Formats: sequence, C-alpha cells, structure tokens
Amino acid sequence: MPGNSFGQLFKITTCGESHGGAVAVIVDGCPPNLDITENDIQQELDRRKPGQSAITTPRKEADRIHILSGIFEGKTTGTPILLLAYNSDAQPQDYEHLKSVYRPSHADFSYLMKYGRRDFRGSGRASARETLARVAAGAIAKKYLQQHFNIEILSFVEQVGSIRADIDHNTVNRAAIENNLIRCPDEKVAKEMITLIEQVQREKNSVGGIIKGVIRNVPAGLGEPVFDKLSADLGKAMLSINAVKGFDLGSGFEGISMKGSMHNDAFILKGDIVSTKTNHAGGILGGISTGETIYFRVAFKAVATIGLAQETLTLAHETVSLKASGRHDPCVLPRAVPIVDAMSALVIMDHVLRHKAQNQ
Repeated sequence: MPGNSFGQLFKITTCGESHGGAVAVIVDGCPPNLDITENDIQQELDRRKPGQSAITTPRKEADRIHILSGIFEGKTTGTPILLLAYNSDAQPQDYEHLKSVYRPSHADFSYLMKYGRRDFRGSGRASARETLARVAAGAIAKKYLQQHFNIEILSFVEQVGSIRADIDHNTVNRAAIENNLIRCPDEKVAKEMITLIEQVQREKNSVGGIIKGVIRNVPAGLGEPVFDKLSADLGKAMLSINAVKGFDLGSGFEGISMKGSMHNDAFILKGDIVSTKTNHAGGILGGISTGETIYFRVAFKAVATIGLAQETLTLAHETVSLKASGRHDPCVLPRAVPIVDAMSALVIMDHVLRHKAQNQ
C-alpha cells in the first residue's frame, strides 16, 4: 500500500506537493470533545513556515490552516478531521531547468525509477513542504496529550556542523528554545551556530546537524511488543522526515563505550513510585515506556540543494554541471524542530489510544 498514512488508531494521511495547489491532512481517530481551534494549529505551523528568518528559505507562505471537517463549535466531533493550507507563493518556473536532470542527493532518480515519472517542481511529493501536514496533525495530538496526561513534548537544536551545545534535557524549556533563530537553548552556542549558517549561506552551500527530542510525563506501559515497540515507532517517525539520516534513543551510540555496570539503570523508589536512578535507556525498556523522560537524537544531513556547481547526469545520461537555483534553506534544523515535535506527538498519541483500547 502507498506509504502516505501513519499511525493505527490515531491515523493521519497527508497529500499535496511543494508547488501544487495545497497541502492537506486527514486525521482519523481523534477522540471527541477536545477543544481545538485554528489558532492552536496555526501556532505550531508558524514555527515551521518558510521565510521566518534570515537563515531560512525566503519563500513566503502564510501556511494559513483551514479546518474543513471534524471540528464543530470549537470541539472535535470524533469524525475525520480535514486540515488544508493553500500554497500561495509557489514558483514552479524556478525548476523548469531541472526537469531533465538528476539533482545530486535528491529523490529525482529514485522517484523516476518507482513511478516512471516525477514532479520536478521543488521535488513535488518528496519536498519537505509535505511536513506542514504533519505539524498540523501533530498540533491536535500535542493538545490532547497535554490536556489529558500533562505530557510535554520539546525538541531543540543540539548541534550544527561541528558546533555542539551541552544542554541538560531534564531542565530545558520551551521559552529558552524559542529565544533565538536557531532554536538552541544555549545563547552563546546559538550565536556560533547562526554565524556558521550565515557563512555557508554566503558560500552557496549548506550544513546539517542534530535535533534532540524530549518527551516528559509519559505514563509507563506504552508500546507494543515485538514489532510496534515505542522505540521502533519513534525511530520510524523520525526517519520518515526529509533529510534525516540517523536516530538514537537514550545513550544511543555513545552507550557502546559504557560497560553494563555503568549503563544499567538501577531501580529505586521515589516515594511510592518505582523509578530508575539513571536513565540511559531513554525512558523505554523492551519497547515499552517506563515513566521516565524519553529522549532521543535525530541527525539531519546538509540540504541537498546548493548554489555551487555539481557534476550530474541528464535523463539522457549526459554529464552536465548543475548550479541549483530557487529558494532553499541553508540549514533545515530551525524549521525541523516543530516537525520532530509533531512526529513525537503522533507516535505517543497513537500508543495512548492503543493502550486504552487494550487495558480499559
């Protein structure tokens, strides 16, 4: 089946292309009577939209969300929710010169191999503009989780290029994250990151980095063995985001340098609640949440579209030199933070409903 849907009980299906008429999402399985407005969703979309700063793409899109079904008098009805945002600043003519070439590290070649044709206007369905739909759906999930479980979902930029911030994920807050253009809560390091992005922007190049995700107050017991582990679903969710090349949970790859005696999280009592002394596991054991904070890292590669000359092939297999034009981010990290938030919310929301269906 085509992979345009995500989730089981809380299920989303997205549609739309970068330079088509609109981007939309159907959210199915949302419980009734959740207070939700267009403004609740718009706040999250405004964090993702293009043109929000000098270090993001200059494309100007209001990304104004329209609720077309599933919400009546400010509350969800329990029926499918249709959310839509029109593309108002599409410029497909910017991509006319690309219709006969394979852009390096883009999906041009692989889409053509799969479908026998491709939408060359800003990568079409392969464009990160599709993530608008995820963020819109994620806003609904985030509000439900906050209202019913006090679950807090945060993400922040931990690293850009070789510049890394040492942030305590146990104490970081939304205000600190949103306090600068790069969404790194360390002001000093954030300035260094911004300087680096400005430099690669002037060089007509791009740079990648790491976003750290944090999910607090998750109840113990969420997750389904064996193939629908909470960790596996989080990994799939993050790896489905454009430009993501890596995911690790808890200590992740750094845990390989720790012996078992150091890595094991000893169980202790905090009052009458079972907890762990440390949390190298990242809040998930055996694929099921422990009640501890879930934290993970998501690695984003450098943006593939750059203004430097690159050697590539045409569809006729001729070697050519390509300088890409159009409007692109020199670094996706600042705008990817709300996308990581949204995918976290969608995974947790789906598993909350699955847990309730099984145990209540």
